[in-house]
Amino acid sequence: MNASPSSFAYQSHDEQGTARFGEALAAALPERAVIALNGTLGAGKTRLVQALAEALGVDRRDVISPTFMLVQEYYGRRPIYHFDAYRLTSEDEFWALGPDEYFTAPGISIVEWAERVPGCLPQERLEVAITVLGPSDRRFECRAYGAAYQAVLGSLFAWSETHAPHH
Repeated sequence: MNASPSSFAYQSHDEQGTARFGEALAAALPERAVIALNGTLGAGKTRLVQALAEALGVDRRDVISPTFMLVQEYYGRRPIYHFDAYRLTSEDEFWALGPDEYFTAPGISIVEWAERVPGCLPQERLEVAITVLGPSDRRFECRAYGAAYQAVLGSLFAWSETHAPHH
């Protein structure tokens, strides 16, 4: 594993841009994937999960922030396990959810507020940090930890060269 993982950044100017990025991400992820999702309240973490889920055949209206459930499961062409660590007070609380079973199952595990449970995340993962740049502008900064996620970044770079709008 690289000591300093490589990264990929994408700037979205509206919800359609976020949806396009979610589609590209869904297409690039390996069979078993873990995404650590970080950003402030209202940054668009759940909106990105909705876009990714929609790309996999899940009705985006079914995708809600799992703040009170702690984990939601969605089933499209691939299973999605959507965690929210916002209300947790310790990593022990997160471990009690059994994330390791989800992380090793075929499907995509997404942990919102992952910075609250860093010791619970697998060594190999994709971290996505969302920064609010304006009312509808968002910057998605992806960092790869592990070879499978380096390949995801390669796919995202290729996608951005041909599909992402250039401003």
